[in-house]
Amino acid sequence: MEQWLGSYRTVFDTAAKSDALWPSERSPRLGMGALGDRFASYRDALGLPQELTLHCLRHSYVTHLIEAGYDPLFVQQQVGHSYASTTALYTSVSSDFRTRTLRKVLDGTIGRTISTATGEGPR
Repeated sequence: MEQWLGSYRTVFDTAAKSDALWPSERSPRLGMGALGDRFASYRDALGLPQELTLHCLRHSYVTHLIEAGYDPLFVQQQVGHSYASTTALYTSVSSDFRTRTLRKVLDGTIGRTISTATGEGPR
């Protein structure tokens, strides 16, 4: 970011007239349409599916943060959602992650049940 702000952002004539982080050569601010179009051209050149969009990358970012164990509130704040339920809609965790999570909960529950039944105390 330091390199972009210090060396490259100023190359755009419109940068001096804009407080935008990403000015463009034609306007003070780079818009989502231009980013989406450029992404689509790269995607198509690589032969990737048409369904892959910038918004898919947003979903992927949320999913990877959740699978990596980041706090759900942190993830929610990262993507600017007001409600956790909105962030949950973005999450598409893998079946392996679901299995590991379920296994962890079941192991804990079963362990506590056995401990209580045998009088060993919590595990």
